[in-house]
Amino acid sequence: MADAMTEDALREEVRAWLAANWQGLPKPQPGAGGAGWTVSPEQKAWLAKVVEARWAAPRWPEAWFGRGLPDAQARIIEREFAAVGAPGSGQDRTNLWANTLLAGGTEGLKQKLIGPLLRQEVAMCLLYSEPGAGSDLAGIRTKAEKAGDHYVVQGSKVWTSGAATADYGMLIARTDWDASKHAGISFFFLPMKQPGVEVRPLRQITDESHFNEVFITDAIVPEENLLKGLGEGWGVLQTALAYERSVMGEGARGPRSGVAESKTEEPMIALAREAGRLGDPLLRQDLAQVIAYRRLNALNTARAKADLAQGTSSPVMSLGKLAMSRILHEEARVRTAILGAGSLLEGPDHPRAEDANFLTLNAYFTSIGGGTDQIQRNIIGERVLGLPKEPEVDRDIPFREVKSGR
Repeated sequence: MADAMTEDALREEVRAWLAANWQGLPKPQPGAGGAGWTVSPEQKAWLAKVVEARWAAPRWPEAWFGRGLPDAQARIIEREFAAVGAPGSGQDRTNLWANTLLAGGTEGLKQKLIGPLLRQEVAMCLLYSEPGAGSDLAGIRTKAEKAGDHYVVQGSKVWTSGAATADYGMLIARTDWDASKHAGISFFFLPMKQPGVEVRPLRQITDESHFNEVFITDAIVPEENLLKGLGEGWGVLQTALAYERSVMGEGARGPRSGVAESKTEEPMIALAREAGRLGDPLLRQDLAQVIAYRRLNALNTARAKADLAQGTSSPVMSLGKLAMSRILHEEARVRTAILGAGSLLEGPDHPRAEDANFLTLNAYFTSIGGGTDQIQRNIIGERVLGLPKEPEVDRDIPFREVKSGR
């Protein structure tokens, strides 16, 4: 399909299809859906149309709901969808779950889940971090032991977003305690709705409970749900993290009050104008700095994604994620400065202050999730700038000999 039409013909085809099919979606209620952990029936129906028309993942092969298009043509499709506000395209860049599965899953698991993942019919979560292995994911102690045609999983995970509604969790577990810490890890799609998987919500500083603890006792994962091969989980994890960091580097949750922000003007400039502060020269400098950070990060993210082949990882993605973390903290600071003493207010009667305070607190999600800011700096230093690695005295010894405080 890649050579079947010119870019102009492709653009016209997308526009005609959208004109015939896109009628908008109901506006979600403020706070509804648990920050994106549930999908409305209307959105699922729309995504089914997008997938059937092969607009969801146009870079992918035709066998996997794609069109085999080059990146430049796929970008045309994404821009046309964005122009009318229609979701669903570009999932071959942004769908963490489907991209990871396509890169490393068994044929049977891909046949079973790729389509439902693109249509968002299957809810997912990440089972990576543990109480004793947060930033150092290679130190995980959750274990998966072979038993016939399946594995039995024991352990616990923490900070798991969306675990309460997930159908599957992307799980890293230790399958070889005599291998080194990185080599003994395997990567699975763990069915979440089974005996032996207990989810306990954690209350966040934003007064939400999207994070969870997950306790796993004698849970079963079929051998078919192993990605790549036994002991190859660290490589699969790097691919998954690259997609996650790519998404986090491109954007983050916005205000949650439900009060509309300007669509014709940069929202923070509109907020300063609304507050009568746009003439303040120091504030204007802060606004320009935040906007410049965003523009620069968008260019860097586009460059990184252009170099990212399907199923690979790129340390450049860490630049985008780290930059987005800084942008979110800085934007929250500037919003608070614009509001002044009014930022001390909260509740539905003060939506601008409510939004500023939420964004201030929620910025830490991007500073921690997908690898902390400190981890991103290490990756950038070692893999982008070529600086010497930090010493790892336990890197090449059997994991059962690694000293631990547990």
